Amino acid sequence: MSEKKYAAKITVGMASCGIAAGAREVFNTLKAAVKELPLALDFSGCMGMCYNEPLMEMTMSDGSRYLYCQVTPDKAKEIVNKYMESGKPVSEWLAYAEDRDTADKSFLVQQQRILLKNCGIINPESLQSYLAVDGYAAIKKALRMHPEQVIREIIDSGLRGRGGGGFPTGTKWALARKTLSQDKYLICNADEGDPGAFMDRSVLESNPHALLEGMLIGGYAIGAQQGYVYIRAEYPLAIKRLSLAIAQAREEGYLGRNILGHGFDFDINIREGAGAFVCGEETALIMSIEGKRGMPRIRPPYPAESGLWGEATSINNVETLANVPWIMLNGVASFNQYGTEKSKGTKVFALAGNIARGGLIEVPMGMTINQIVFDIGGGLASGKALKAVQTGGPSGGCIPAKLADTPIDYESLKKIGAIMGSGGLLIMDDTTCMVDVAKFFLNFTQEESCGKCTFCRVGTRRMLEILERITQGEGKEGDLELLEELGQSIIAGSLCGLGQSAPNPVLTTIKYFREEYEAHIYHKLCPAKKCKALIRMEVVEERCKGCGRCSKECPTDAISGEKKQPFTIEQEKCIRCGLCVSACKSNAILIYPGARGEEYNG
Repeated sequence: MSEKKYAAKITVGMASCGIAAGAREVFNTLKAAVKELPLALDFSGCMGMCYNEPLMEMTMSDGSRYLYCQVTPDKAKEIVNKYMESGKPVSEWLAYAEDRDTADKSFLVQQQRILLKNCGIINPESLQSYLAVDGYAAIKKALRMHPEQVIREIIDSGLRGRGGGGFPTGTKWALARKTLSQDKYLICNADEGDPGAFMDRSVLESNPHALLEGMLIGGYAIGAQQGYVYIRAEYPLAIKRLSLAIAQAREEGYLGRNILGHGFDFDINIREGAGAFVCGEETALIMSIEGKRGMPRIRPPYPAESGLWGEATSINNVETLANVPWIMLNGVASFNQYGTEKSKGTKVFALAGNIARGGLIEVPMGMTINQIVFDIGGGLASGKALKAVQTGGPSGGCIPAKLADTPIDYESLKKIGAIMGSGGLLIMDDTTCMVDVAKFFLNFTQEESCGKCTFCRVGTRRMLEILERITQGEGKEGDLELLEELGQSIIAGSLCGLGQSAPNPVLTTIKYFREEYEAHIYHKLCPAKKCKALIRMEVVEERCKGCGRCSKECPTDAISGEKKQPFTIEQEKCIRCGLCVSACKSNAILIYPGARGEEYNG
């Protein structure tokens, strides 16, 4: 270990979000800049402020931290130079500092980080960095306990599956443990197929050893000797860092035979999935690991009784397993101080869509949608009014703004027809067409259906056809009732969670935004002005300066006119692409709901 003393340590956030924004270039610049300076340089994973990437943090010798946002290579050099001149942190470009107010401070201070505590702090490619924050102390504690005691600890903690269903983790482990089986397996579901969800990916890129330690504890508890991480191949950086962590753990004796001298054998392997959404369902996932086509099977028997290769298997997602070491180290009472009576602890959410501060957050269960969107997320990026929040991805529901005071926990969301899901929150403003949103998500689940169930395969196709008709201005009397009937039939008749939840976006949007559907069907217009077949674009003569920019951009020659005279749009040729609207500098082209001049008063 080097004895060199550093005046400060610089850490650059290098998860996928940071790298995509230019963090690698910032890191390389700093590497050259601090070469002869008393400054340590390291990198970390995702700090959560994805909207502010690239991020760079300076940690002073007294432990105080200063987080800089939207750092460029030139900014990074300037921060270093000014610090070396004054010996003080540079106030410019600060995103967070404990000793002063910053514009983004509320994003962090209102969170409660358990799972994300070390994400963005430690080096995800260094075992020593993980050990420095009590890494692998939880498995040492667990190995001094009887497996039944470990399971009792997780049951008492109230930890529920963070992958969507919310099944009690300790109960699942207890079922697998009591099953008589020649071999037992523990599987981590890291498939994470929901559009807009990136919680698991960020944990794997930022703190992979936490997952391995959680799997070790779970494997010990149920009596398994082999674990698998099933991860989507579209996560190359997560796979790279997880593979490195597994190799490091094996080398140091945390994986393999006779772990830490306690006679416990356990190893972990990675299985890459091809991106099939249905493989997020546990029995389909099992079939994929076995080398078969990923399709769900009838339950019972459940995996805890007959799972991978017919043996007892417990399946948990990344967030669930990565919570386990913290619970084991800090105790049940510490975990239970957060959350609600039936939804204990914290939950990680990915804020996406029309949100000012998109990124990764961790908050106590029970925080309301409004608190997350406005207090932490900074409100809507567009500055417009909140219209709806989609929870649970394609399988979830659209929650209207009038219900945004709903606490986010398993029971509260279920009452209003939504689900927790894996933790994606898609924020939508009042320019969003809810019929179009429902069509988008149903199209996704329809394409991802494995085709095994008639209700799912055919039913979702019929629902999608109706939605396509409605958005094309061909909706008719009885369509809404037919959508509801089909949706309920698909829920009742489908084999797995994909089919059973596929109608949710449609059913919740009909429930809460029925007037919007009726406007499409009966008035043949789209109030949000998004469905191309149900809108029209017109030039306001009084505003048009006759510059001709709009006609130059029009791909169908639908716009004509003379210079310095008002132009006109030929509606029969117009394809409603919106290029003319973007090109017009005088705001002379307006979009109206109703392709044939219909009026709409809401």
